[in-house]
Amino acid sequence: MSRVPSLSSPFLLGFDEIERVLDRVAKGADGYPPYNIERLPRDGKNPERLRITLAVAGFTRDQLDVSIEESQLVIRGRQQDDKTRQYLHRGIAARQFQRTFVLADGMEVMGAARCERRGKPVGNPRQATGR
Repeated sequence: MSRVPSLSSPFLLGFDEIERVLDRVAKGADGYPPYNIERLPRDGKNPERLRITLAVAGFTRDQLDVSIEESQLVIRGRQQDDKTRQYLHRGIAARQFQRTFVLADGMEVMGAARCERRGKPVGNPRQATGR
């Protein structure tokens, strides 16, 4: 069965790139890992910015990769089963993920950081902050 483009009206000419972006966003919407997007207000030295926070429990810092690819912020997690551990209960499965955020023209990724609460790591998440 062939896919019917969402912008297939004969009156919408030249919207092919927008349709491709919408397709990329729809493909990456499986829900894992959960995330927040916050708007941070302008302060004395920084412009208004966005902060993306992912909940990636069970991942270490070296198992996460944050990159920019073709105007997209791409966050990947690669976890492998630790065969040396013996679990009595395993509620956090070892899995891989890729979360993609399409960036508008003019958006700049300013960095990635590990979140902590009271000086202790919180599930080893990383943040990417952009404007």
